[in-house]
Order: sequence, then C-alpha cells, then structure tokens
Amino acid sequence: MRFRSFFLLFSVFASHFEVVRGADDNLTAGEEELRKHLPSEECSVTTIRLWTEKGPDDDRPFPEESLQEGRDGSNRIVMVTKPSMTVVRPVSVEEPVPAVLVCPGGGYGSLGITSGGMDIVEWLIERGVAGVYMKYRVPKRNQGFPMHHHPLQDIQRAVSLLRNQGEDLGIDPDRIGAIGFSAGGNLCAMLATNHRSEARMYEPVDEADRESCRPDFIAMVAPAYLTDPIESADLRPELTHEMVRRNITPPVFIASAITDKFTIGSLHFALLLRERRVPTEVHIYEKGGHAEGIHDGPDNQWPDMFEDWLIRQGIIKSP
Repeated sequence: MRFRSFFLLFSVFASHFEVVRGADDNLTAGEEELRKHLPSEECSVTTIRLWTEKGPDDDRPFPEESLQEGRDGSNRIVMVTKPSMTVVRPVSVEEPVPAVLVCPGGGYGSLGITSGGMDIVEWLIERGVAGVYMKYRVPKRNQGFPMHHHPLQDIQRAVSLLRNQGEDLGIDPDRIGAIGFSAGGNLCAMLATNHRSEARMYEPVDEADRESCRPDFIAMVAPAYLTDPIESADLRPELTHEMVRRNITPPVFIASAITDKFTIGSLHFALLLRERRVPTEVHIYEKGGHAEGIHDGPDNQWPDMFEDWLIRQGIIKSP
C-alpha cells in the first residue's frame, strides 16, 4: 500500500511556519486534482502555500481557482490566486534527496496537470528525486508587468522556501533545480537569470527569503517566449548579455524540436549561454512540434538525455 502523508503548510509572519494537518476543504480545486495523479511509488506529499495572503503586486480580483478542460480533453488549472507547490518525496530514500520544481506550460493562462506536470513528478520519484509541482499564478495579470512577473515572484519564493524547509522536507538544499515546459520553460529561464538578491521581484516577507533563490540547475523543454517577436533573434530584456554570467547562471539543459516556432528562441539563448561560458546542453530534434509533441511523441528521447545530464552534473547517481 502506498504511504501518503498530506500536510498543508502555511507561512506566517516573521521567520517560522505553521503546520496544519490539512483537511481536504483547505485545498484548492487544483491541489485536490493533483492528488489524483500521484506516483504509484510510496511517497510523502506536502502542499506548501507560498504566501499567507494574496501574492505581491496582485490586486486584481479573480474568480475562484477551478479546473478547465483543455483541447486534449485533460483538466487544466485556471484562475490561480493561491500559488503553492506540491512536494512529492520518495519515502524509500532516508538521506536528503535532490528536488526539482516542475513548471507546467499553458501560455501563462492555465497550468497543465498531467503532461509536463505530474508525469514528470513520477519520473523524478522513480529516480529518487523529490518532484515539486509548481502551481504558479495564472492567468496573466496585465497590470503593467511582464507576463512572467507574478510567476517569477512565486518560483523565487518557492526555491527559498525549499532551502529554508529542506531539513524538515528531507531535501538537499544544495541540489534544488527546476524543469519547465513551454511557458514553464520560459519561467525557468527567467529564474536562471534573475536570482541575485537585487533581482528578487518582491520585498522579503520572512526568514525564508534570506535563503538564495538561485536554482542549482534548470531544464527547459520546448520553452516559449524567449525572444520578442517570437521568431526574431531578439532575446527578451531579462535574458540579455548582462543578465547571464559564468559561475552565477546555473547549468542549463534545453530540448526542443526544429519544427517548433519557439525553437529560434532556444537557439539564441543557447548561443548567449555559450558566449558567457555557462555549462549548457542542447538537443534539437527533427520532429516533435511544440510542447506535447516533443514530450509525448514517438521520438521522445529527451528524458534519457536529461537523466544522463543530471548524472554528469552530480545531481543523481547512475543506476
């Protein structure tokens, strides 16, 4: 029988956290749906709310979080006003494990649950890694901020919280990374270039924010919106030469398909990383298209390449 430990963890003012053994009515619609797609392996599950109130810079009223059927018939999470991360950890490993924040795609308008979400969490669990589903704020707030502004606040906070709570969660604070798909890949790129203390997108709210929000590595699968316009050579301002630095920007893994219109952004970002001597591995496939195509298609090879890369980075051990 699977062991599942469910907690709802809320940060409170100052430098400590209140742990509430959560009843289902404390969870949002999206958080409840995530529980229906947990890995088959024995694991513990912890839901961590990122903010005690609404997130920073978020005054626009939104309807209550809900589920919406996507074009492929699967549910997606929409109207996220209570961002959180669902930490799924293998219980078979006693020592602290690496953790990877999984950032689903959805054009910054919704969040996929299964493809590029909980399926990646399960893949990570099978390799002795904690998979952390990142439920960031969507849709775009359009309050004079870039489309990634609120999600970047959320993931910066998430990395700091994971480091702050690493001992309690059984996570190694020196092996925390992120993987993103489509818009989630864009979010990972933004995190990789905006993690220094002066680049934190919000005022620190408690002791957890004293911890670095720099990921130790990032992976982007079919990342979107790296250039503006999309099929131009112009990287977004947050991804320019000044924002990428050797020994500061973490190692990067990129997988995309040549048939994806967003791939030109991946190529130009990779060239910038090369110029700045940031350790980078890039796989461009002949077929696949965007997002679901490269992720679920018959020529899906990137997971094996990603696993090999994680081994070489010292994040996981060779099987």
